Amino acid sequence: MHNLHFTFPEPKNEPILQYAPGSAERTELKNALREFRQHPQDIPLFIGGEPVCTGKTKKLRCPHDHSLDLGVYHEAGPEHIGQAIEAAMAAKPAWEAMPWQDRARIFAKAAALLAGPMRQQANAATMLGQSKSPMQAEIDSACELIDFWNFNIHFMGQIYAQQPSSGKGFLDWMEHRALEGFVLAITPFNFSSIGGNLPTAPAMMGNVVLWKPASSAVLSAQVIMKVLQAAGLPKGVINMIPCSGREMGSVVLSNKHLAGIHFTGSTGTFNSIWRTIGEHLDIYHVYPRLVGETGGKDFIFAHPDCDQDALLAAAVRGAFEYQGQKCSAASRMYVPVSVWKTLGGRLGEAVKGLNMGDVCEDFRCFLGAVIDEAAFKSITSYIDYAKNSTDAKILVGGSYDKSKGWFIQPTVIVTTNPRFKTMEEEIFGPVLTVFVYPDDQLEETLTLCDTTSNYALTGAIFCNDRATIVRLTDRLRHAAGNFYINDKPTGAVVGMQPFGGARKSGTNDKAGSMLNLLRWASPRTIKENFLPPVAVDYPHMSER
Repeated sequence: MHNLHFTFPEPKNEPILQYAPGSAERTELKNALREFRQHPQDIPLFIGGEPVCTGKTKKLRCPHDHSLDLGVYHEAGPEHIGQAIEAAMAAKPAWEAMPWQDRARIFAKAAALLAGPMRQQANAATMLGQSKSPMQAEIDSACELIDFWNFNIHFMGQIYAQQPSSGKGFLDWMEHRALEGFVLAITPFNFSSIGGNLPTAPAMMGNVVLWKPASSAVLSAQVIMKVLQAAGLPKGVINMIPCSGREMGSVVLSNKHLAGIHFTGSTGTFNSIWRTIGEHLDIYHVYPRLVGETGGKDFIFAHPDCDQDALLAAAVRGAFEYQGQKCSAASRMYVPVSVWKTLGGRLGEAVKGLNMGDVCEDFRCFLGAVIDEAAFKSITSYIDYAKNSTDAKILVGGSYDKSKGWFIQPTVIVTTNPRFKTMEEEIFGPVLTVFVYPDDQLEETLTLCDTTSNYALTGAIFCNDRATIVRLTDRLRHAAGNFYINDKPTGAVVGMQPFGGARKSGTNDKAGSMLNLLRWASPRTIKENFLPPVAVDYPHMSER
């Protein structure tokens, strides 16, 4: 044991590399992209720290180039999921008994590896497998995941340092135990950093984890597993098992050792998980912790007194970066008539000027392709619905092509119906719907903004007058868990804007903050009495 009181350095957010022509990072990234193209992968499961090939393989698809062979990944069946549970439970005693500083050092090393020698592997895998531009990959698979690991270490230390007061003659203290059982992490395709954070946040707190990455993000998930293994993560602490959601649910949700679920995905899936757990409460050894971030119908609300240049930039970046496939992407916008008179034409021209294409070959591209055919069909159905509606018109975009990749032009819909389908439903693609409201109907439109959607993830207001900013912020208090003033509703930074929403957007346990880590610990209060009483009677019971 170490005879010292150890604290980790104050974390700082990872600097974002720019990938300008001629830069070293641009050359390194292109080399990493070339390596993946030239060497198709055969990605196994990782169970008990060992690669497991099941023989049931699925192709790794490149969204913007169907012809590109990225390789295959092996899919787990029920028996492999059971093996992963056994491996996790076998690793649990030693892992939760390890001093927290030593657990933390593993993730500090992982952050250093990702910031240095493995950075471009993570970025290249994210670009090829998830069709992200260099900048979108850099801020996700590199910077944000590095930040998650460095800041979560810091938050963990703060949690363990918080102790209760004591009285004369006795000492109180509190320990934060790992949960009894294992945690299931279910991660989405759209952020590699979420893929890395959801299994590691519970693991930091001494838990063992089963990790189900999205099938369309296994390429980047493999890189994350390699980073963790290189950092010295003990075998069995995190077990990566790509598989169907149905098979995962049938095995894991009926296992008595399930202690928690860390989830990012659709609201429907999370509802189903919650419902199934409720039906199995008599099976579990503990009440499972449910932490989920689900959907969003994120808004931009413009006041007549706003900076139109800032509003324009926020609308374009907020709606169309990464093809609108961010949980936080701007999907509906409320603009007063007085602003729209000049903004409408400018918005159309700005969107027309966005380059779309192969983000790995042409670094000038602003957008790539949407993730897969199912997303392509779903998104284009909304565009076709708007084309055929009398309540809406297409301002710009509206075209799509799947011959080479799942490409959908960035599309702006203008509607006269504030409860139009594309104003209410999550689309998760490059589609922004605008409702133009009369300047004298500000209050009514604020009510519409607050009540149109069941989601409450992110939202932004644009206004210059401080008194009005205060009023709008208060009126939309419950409309978004991450709220922005004169900024786009995307781009939350770990340690600065802890992320999560309420209503049907999730449990709002704020990834990137101490609040999330607290969900993966079970506190125990301990009192030690140095001078315990030896009498049974109390003084008031004695006679004079």
